[in-house]
Amino acid sequence: MASIKKLQTGKWQAQVAMQGIRKSKSFEKRVDAKDWAARQEFLIREGEVSGSTETMRDALLRYAREVSPSKRGAKWEQLRLEKIARGSLGDVVLRDVQPIDIANWRDMRLREVAAGTVNREMTLLSGVFSIARKEWGIIKVNPMTDVRKPTKPNPRDRRISDEEIALLIENGGGDLGVQIGRAIHAFQFAIETGMRAGEIVGLVWDDVNFETRVAKLEMTKNGTGRSVPLSTAAVALLKALPVGETGGACFAVKSANLDVLFRRVRDRAGIKNLTFHDSRHEAITRMASKLDVLSLARVVGHKDIRMLQIYYNETAEQLAQRLG
Repeated sequence: MASIKKLQTGKWQAQVAMQGIRKSKSFEKRVDAKDWAARQEFLIREGEVSGSTETMRDALLRYAREVSPSKRGAKWEQLRLEKIARGSLGDVVLRDVQPIDIANWRDMRLREVAAGTVNREMTLLSGVFSIARKEWGIIKVNPMTDVRKPTKPNPRDRRISDEEIALLIENGGGDLGVQIGRAIHAFQFAIETGMRAGEIVGLVWDDVNFETRVAKLEMTKNGTGRSVPLSTAAVALLKALPVGETGGACFAVKSANLDVLFRRVRDRAGIKNLTFHDSRHEAITRMASKLDVLSLARVVGHKDIRMLQIYYNETAEQLAQRLG
């Protein structure tokens, strides 16, 4: 957009900033400055003035530096953006990016990672293009709007049996004095509460009220806090843990180690196709027989109750038994 301002010298300065192009010039008369600015804007819109040579790499790193820090997932975003910037897509001039460039990048990524990961990265890229269009003024359109996203994979319907839980405890979860034992204990706690792995490792003793049987989470994945009701089994699991210093973490396991330790015990136990996050599916399915849908959504932290359809996996046989 153009701006006209009077300088201390008495001259009028016209400034134009459009599509990443910045130009300025001074005039004796204000009307001349306005006419020049309008002409420059017309030339830029018609493509007769060369635009920004900022590359995708420049834009990705700028977004990581200026925008990502304000988000809860800042670290993940910055790592993703830096990785994409190192690839061939980073060499393309931002103003020249076409849908086919994004489609080629998408197809290459699908050969490397799952469709769900590519979907998340495409959403991130779309955010970069949106900022480049709305705030940086470098591009006119978001090329991502014309690119098809990969088909979402079917949600997992993995149930967890009591026999599998017993095998996990037998193969590494018996000693709560070590991290590997507490990792399996955290898995059991996740099944009882529906809490995510990050919420569990972040839970501190000061946020647990044993009298009311409530665990208070200050911050969750969706950006807000919530209070989680604790079953008697969940309370028993917490009380079995060694209590450290006041204010310390209940499970005393680092987030980076939790999944590694869980997978180590799972493989040792010979259990196939099981992830830590499957505990959330199991928890929601079990609680669905005890709570109405609104209460269930509040317990597990879903603002959109339709999300429960992804996690709720009660079998037809179990439904038949409930029907009587």
